[in-house]
Amino acid sequence: MKIVVAMSGGVDSSVTAALLHSQGHEVTGVTLKVWQDKARGPEAGLEKLEDACAAPVSGDAPASRSCCGAQDMADARSVARAMGFPYYVLNYEDTFRSRVMESFAADYLAGRTPNPCVSCNDKVKFDPLLKTALGLGADKLATGHYARVEPDGQGGFRLMKAADPRKDQTYFLHRLTQAQLARLEFPLGGQTKDWVREQAGRFGLATARKPESMDICFVPDGNYAGILAELAPQALREGPVLDTSGKEVGRHQGIALFTVGQRRGLGLEGAAPRYVVELDRERNAVVVGGEADLMKKGLRAGEVNWVSGRPPEGPVRARVKIRSMHPAAEATLTALEGGEVEVNFDQAQRAVTPGQSAVFYAGEECLGGGRILKGI
Repeated sequence: MKIVVAMSGGVDSSVTAALLHSQGHEVTGVTLKVWQDKARGPEAGLEKLEDACAAPVSGDAPASRSCCGAQDMADARSVARAMGFPYYVLNYEDTFRSRVMESFAADYLAGRTPNPCVSCNDKVKFDPLLKTALGLGADKLATGHYARVEPDGQGGFRLMKAADPRKDQTYFLHRLTQAQLARLEFPLGGQTKDWVREQAGRFGLATARKPESMDICFVPDGNYAGILAELAPQALREGPVLDTSGKEVGRHQGIALFTVGQRRGLGLEGAAPRYVVELDRERNAVVVGGEADLMKKGLRAGEVNWVSGRPPEGPVRARVKIRSMHPAAEATLTALEGGEVEVNFDQAQRAVTPGQSAVFYAGEECLGGGRILKGI
């Protein structure tokens, strides 16, 4: 089988490629160049990869904070060379900027807190990249995501949680469609991270001891303000901090610097703790309140994707995650017109945040999800 493997330069995608190659598949590795690695200068692109490959990351390398930089491309290429399969770098900078980075900035400008990793999977990795892979004659596209795909018994597919609950990434994959699932492979979905590390050592991969990436790739130092100053400077306008009655209790330097549930950095006096409960774009205001003001009995989500391709005909029970690390909460889902869903929780949830994803589960199956429009 001809399989294109998306390689980020980390241990997961490296082992994915090595496993498939060792099983006899015709593997081609690709890395998406999605942003300019400014730490290495504007020339740190394709033309420098040959030199970088001479010094792949070592086990004693400093912790990596982000992915998709020049060193990551070098590491991916070193794995391909060691295993003996072809490897290419695809320039997706324009696609990534328009579909992910500009959307990221627009969300903050609108008072939302986006999840760019969900957008990247949806609008880059499993849309144009999958089409590119198929255009190259591949039968499948494989990635190092921790998730499983199972037949549904009716000619379709189900998206299932990974065997290792600590590594499950279905939250970030909830926008996958039936057509995409038919062409995807997630070889690590049934494995643990420890097993993956062991396999990397067995194959002798340069990435075997490479630390995991932590930051968003285009914000490698965590400096959101710097990125927003470039892409959406309007989001950093000074404005009022209001309490829930509308009284001004302070000033802020930009609504993009805050998110619902935030307590630190408000600069407010008083003994009672206060939290961000709303970002009001119309008034360019940060609204603060107490713990009780953060609790919501439900939410409205838009741009909803049902993995099965069909919304439920009536209310359904599910467990809902409102953030990637948030414990799933019991709720009732009601599909609405216009591709929206109303979620009613059995117990009120803290800090329902517009812009984040609400993802729905039935047991081990990921049913789909959508972007949170508001708490209700």
